[in-house]
Amino acid sequence: MERKPLEVESTDHQKPSSAVYDGSATAVDSVEEEVQETKLVYRGWKVMPFIIGNETFEKLGIIGTLSNLLVYLTAVFNMKSITAATIINAFSGTINFGTFVAAFLCDTYFGRYKTLTVAVIACFLGSLVILLTAAVPQLHPAPCGTALTCTGPSGGQIAFLLMGLAFLVVGAGGIRPCNLAFGADQFNPKSESGKRGIDSFFNWYFFTFTFAQILSLTLVVYIQSNVSWTIGLTIPVVLMFLACVIFFAGDKLYVKIKASGSPLASIAQVITVAIKKRGLKAVKQPWVNLYNYYPLNYANSKLKYTDQFRFLDKAAILAPEDKLEADGKPTDPWKLCTMQQVEEVKCIVRVLPIWFASSIYYLTITQQMTYPVFQALQSDRRLGSGGFVIPAATYVVFLMTGMTVFIIIYDRVLVPTLRRITGIDTGITLLQRIGTGIFFAFLSLVVSGFVEERRRTFALTKPTLGMAPRKGEISSMSAMWLIPQLTLAGVAEAFGAIGQMEFYYKQFPENMRSFAGSIFYVGGGVSSYLGSFLIATVHRTTQNSAGGNWLAEDLNKGRLDLFYFMIAGILAVNFAYFLVMSRWYRYKGSDDEVTSYETNGDVIKQQDKNKV
Repeated sequence: MERKPLEVESTDHQKPSSAVYDGSATAVDSVEEEVQETKLVYRGWKVMPFIIGNETFEKLGIIGTLSNLLVYLTAVFNMKSITAATIINAFSGTINFGTFVAAFLCDTYFGRYKTLTVAVIACFLGSLVILLTAAVPQLHPAPCGTALTCTGPSGGQIAFLLMGLAFLVVGAGGIRPCNLAFGADQFNPKSESGKRGIDSFFNWYFFTFTFAQILSLTLVVYIQSNVSWTIGLTIPVVLMFLACVIFFAGDKLYVKIKASGSPLASIAQVITVAIKKRGLKAVKQPWVNLYNYYPLNYANSKLKYTDQFRFLDKAAILAPEDKLEADGKPTDPWKLCTMQQVEEVKCIVRVLPIWFASSIYYLTITQQMTYPVFQALQSDRRLGSGGFVIPAATYVVFLMTGMTVFIIIYDRVLVPTLRRITGIDTGITLLQRIGTGIFFAFLSLVVSGFVEERRRTFALTKPTLGMAPRKGEISSMSAMWLIPQLTLAGVAEAFGAIGQMEFYYKQFPENMRSFAGSIFYVGGGVSSYLGSFLIATVHRTTQNSAGGNWLAEDLNKGRLDLFYFMIAGILAVNFAYFLVMSRWYRYKGSDDEVTSYETNGDVIKQQDKNKV
């Protein structure tokens, strides 16, 4: 059913006061008006089979295409490992930054349903093009075989490959910021069951996400690496087609929120007007004297005044030259903004320091999705005495397994237990959840450094004789030693990634929830580009050093362990920064907002009782 513009049960409809301007803003009278809420049919969990089913098959398709792409570029396109890793990081970063563009188009013009429609089709086309690069011999270079030199891909082959990746950028860029918010739209945010449904949906959404990754990183990757790249890449195409069918099957059942216009315009207006009015004297009692018009049928919840970023308050000072319409609305929003607009911008600005720390955190996941594959290639991957060799890319599945298992434990065991202890519905605050994720990410990197040191030592002193070396001696250390670092990274994701997504969703204004989803992935994009920068810098700095290149093609000649320890140091500094920012942060719509009032001339402020 098509959703009409959101309405709320009651709003404050303000009329301008006739008070004389005295250097402060005039007070605005508040008049309560009842507005009948548009009838919506929230089907909640009943419609989840379509949304989560689409998400599962879509992730099986995309991840089935991309999870082994690192090996595909080196084995089929004959690229060097550092070139392939750089391409993967740049590609991941581009997808993540593409989510911001998709979120803008979604919230401003198309709405989430139409955006997802284009995105799922683009993902199908992208996976189809990648399949063709493997199925058609002319679209990839000749195999190296036993030749000492390999022929790299031609310009045309690279161009066709990039076309497939471009489709995936469009598809994944549209799905990532919209799919989760679209699922949350199906729950009534005003009912208790709806609120609990939204909280639980975030956990189970990521559960299906990681479950799909596990299947892709085991079954699909095994077929690609050991049976046939063509057959292995055909499976994702079929799964993406099924994702499209499932998504469109629920068309008549979804709650579809129409785009409400560009939220970026309102942000720009507040900043512009605050600059224009920077010379005005700050008002006394801004929670009373700032211009506080709240329009009818407004999509966002009404916000109380907060005393952070007070320089933005000047955008809501009503000056004599400011003109108002009959209903109290500013005639020119580029000359006068409302306190509601200012508070919405404050919500966004408050999130940014937390977002920065969370972006640095994601460096861990970026590295754990790439270099453990190379570590596995030079470790003993044999399982038992039957000669079965686990594909190198499959080991990343332990990151997903750690995340999947811990999500169940967290949602079903930890949250109910912690809820009884803390009295908080979610067990712990969202910032506590994110901070715990950052700490586990730090532990993952420390463990990674020690494991790599052990692997390298065994490769140099006790190489295995049972596996043919590809780029260097194979360590006799079992690749199973990679499980602890990957599991810790999975636990970090269960805390950090889900906590971030829920944090952004709840802290951003309601008309920017697609943006809220996008900045999560933009943060991942920042970490991907930062990871590429660190790899390139370390490679360039150490390749001619006395100690040797840390990131050598043959890991046995490098010092990947020192690279891990270096990133762990960055994470430690980032964790300290996050703790400081968390103490400073104020949650939207809770007791940490200033609810100031006057008593006998004294201003009393009630502030946050629960910080981090």
